[in-house]
Amino acid sequence: MENKMFCFQCEQTAGCSGCKGSAGVCGKSALVSNGQDDLTRSLIGLAMALDAKTPNDEQRKLMLEGLFTTVTNVSFNAETTAALAQKIDAQSDSKPDCAPRGEPLRLWSADEDIRSLKSLILFGLRGMAAYTYHAMMLGYTDDEISDFFFEGMRIVGDAGATVQSLLPAALKVGEVNLKCMALLDKANTQTYGAPSPVTVPLGIEKGPFIVVTGHDLKDLQLLLEQTQGQGVNIYTHGEMLPAHAYPELKKYSHLKGNFGTAWQNQQNEFDGIPAPVLFTTNCLMPPKASYSDRVFTTGVVSYPNAVHIGEDKDFKSVIDKALELGGYAENATFTGINGGTQVTTGFGHGAILSVADKVVEAVKSGAIRHFFLVAGCDGAKPGRNYYTEFVRKTPKDSIVLTLACGKYRFNDLDIGEIAGLPRLMDMGQCNDAYGAIQVAVALANAFGCGVNDLPLSYVLSWYEQKAVCILLTLLYLGIKNIRLGPSLPAFISPNILNYLIERYAIAPITTPEEDIAALMG
Repeated sequence: MENKMFCFQCEQTAGCSGCKGSAGVCGKSALVSNGQDDLTRSLIGLAMALDAKTPNDEQRKLMLEGLFTTVTNVSFNAETTAALAQKIDAQSDSKPDCAPRGEPLRLWSADEDIRSLKSLILFGLRGMAAYTYHAMMLGYTDDEISDFFFEGMRIVGDAGATVQSLLPAALKVGEVNLKCMALLDKANTQTYGAPSPVTVPLGIEKGPFIVVTGHDLKDLQLLLEQTQGQGVNIYTHGEMLPAHAYPELKKYSHLKGNFGTAWQNQQNEFDGIPAPVLFTTNCLMPPKASYSDRVFTTGVVSYPNAVHIGEDKDFKSVIDKALELGGYAENATFTGINGGTQVTTGFGHGAILSVADKVVEAVKSGAIRHFFLVAGCDGAKPGRNYYTEFVRKTPKDSIVLTLACGKYRFNDLDIGEIAGLPRLMDMGQCNDAYGAIQVAVALANAFGCGVNDLPLSYVLSWYEQKAVCILLTLLYLGIKNIRLGPSLPAFISPNILNYLIERYAIAPITTPEEDIAALMG
């Protein structure tokens, strides 16, 4: 069975139905995929074993690490996944009623509506585990959030679950994820200060440097501390871009700029650069042989034969590699996908709400007619240029809020200003969807209406499981008329999709012109 797999948790899944056979589109082998299914079995078993008990700190940590490990593009290492499963099994004397180990989960062949809702819950839990993990790394925890993962995994493992019991459970994931994103927002801002707008160059200065990708701000902070005075510059990549907006991070003069774009371009962008790359969280792609010796991982990220930085977070080997390679002999110029040489980030909810009176007045005067939240994951599947064209064609009396790595499709565009404000505002990482929610709530309060009554439209792109938990949070809040693309999730059955359409008016993206007209209308 090690050559047979099934996986449909990400947007790029084969044929929009599921990756089967010997390998997935992401590059995982059937051995790795089935090992992650085994890890999921272990997590369900631990949750079942603790049904009437309160988890201890070690069990909570293992639950987070286990769920995070199974997020798309985190681990491609069957050995580390199996070792983690063994640690979890040691905490449990119960095994869930699943197919034998080394095979795809029995869940994947269940009744399609049950499978759909359980997948929605499981993938939402995986995404939320990533956010909870980041907060934990900064010393912020919440037992209510941590313990809900066990409740959620018991639901996933419940053989008697029904559609009627699973629908509210899915919304409960969204409810808890809202608390989780609030916790991470608090952890980030209290540790590193409130982000403020900053313009970030895309070029690289001559000399040794390190590229840091992923999402973990703590890893970046530790690397900045360890490279101080070493003659090594640091450049962010992908979802690390918003780090430049935090006062306690941008105070490091050797945090120079941002290199490259979103995760799916890394095999081209990292090929040939004279520097190491540190992967702190998900978004790893199988490295090309031409740069595999320059790939370093840490945290739950793992790839066979890549140098892994353990819990001691000693980045000496990364720094030594940077010094050995030497970087560029002269300053190097790079651009975004639209040819821009710089990008702006740091429009967190604090920065936007600080000018809320100006925004409200501009809306009342008619200067601002509409807001678009164009946000989410980027990906490799064709069709994502839709988001570039959508932003380019938004009316000049509208504001575009964005967050997550989907912004790389358009964040180097200059679409001008309105009422003294930039029309394009990058709010940060995917978890900063919490900030977008806070802005929407504040605007609704200012105008004395519901969030769905605001001139605010949601145009989302998704790729992996953190997008799933954010979507569940929006549904929990009752947000309607979301446009979702570039394709709808393969794990959503026709019946559940119809339910979401009828209750929340979710719709697939069509063309930028048609969607703008419909949303403005």
